Amino acid sequence: QVQLVESGGGLVQSGGSLRLSCAASGQPFSTLRMGWFRQGPGMEREFVAAISRGRTVTEYTDSAKGRFTISGDNAKNTLYLEMNSLIPEDTAIYYCVATQRYGVSWIEGRSYDYWGQGTQVTVSS
Repeated sequence: QVQLVESGGGLVQSGGSLRLSCAASGQPFSTLRMGWFRQGPGMEREFVAAISRGRTVTEYTDSAKGRFTISGDNAKNTLYLEMNSLIPEDTAIYYCVATQRYGVSWIEGRSYDYWGQGTQVTVSS
């Protein structure tokens, strides 16, 4: 089992920045491919970003490219999502996700077996 605990959400003005963190435990951090999903009010859950086990390969949804950066610190067992130039459309609950499986999609939620409880991000206009 893997436990994921997010932190760092909050209220920020449009154009501002936030850094989300996700502390992982239960399995070796380096065995986890990890990522972030979000679900806005009245919206379906959507992929935001993912990172490889070696923390060298990343993938982003189009709306996150150039604004968000996913990274991981294997020594600290922590995943990050640096979010800049935030807009009201980024308002959502952000979930940290992880999988130990190989050969599964990076952008589909069903690929990830472990989900955190979520952290709220609200961007005011």
